[in-house]
Amino acid sequence: MIRTGQVLVLTALLACAAAWAVDPTHLADPKLQARYVALTHELRCMQCQNESIADSPVDLAADLRRSVRELLEQGKSDAEIRAWMVARYGDFILFRPRFIWRNAWLWSAPLVLLAIGVLVSWRIVRTRAALVAAEPDGADGEP
Repeated sequence: MIRTGQVLVLTALLACAAAWAVDPTHLADPKLQARYVALTHELRCMQCQNESIADSPVDLAADLRRSVRELLEQGKSDAEIRAWMVARYGDFILFRPRFIWRNAWLWSAPLVLLAIGVLVSWRIVRTRAALVAAEPDGADGEP
């Protein structure tokens, strides 16, 4: 009997999982809805800093989602909405930051680190090869 009750409770919880969704916003136009979903997944929650505003349950994320919805309904383009958010919160709000001189280090760091790694590896191999070449023939202990 207890197993049946547990199954019924679990089924009821799964059935109403949609009611627990973080963002139940649905726009009338399917194209606007698609843009809304894409934009809310591109913008970082400034409070959580690890989630998009679409996934964050905090009040600030709800305010940002509302702002995105209002700007979409005003006819703003995706670029204008991103620019509005960046002007208000800075580049950190974008999960994919823009390439500008202020954050060029962010984009070039992986290439610089890779080049440093290749250079260090090349010098180690060259040094070891020089040591092996300079080693006398009987140095390894064999007659």
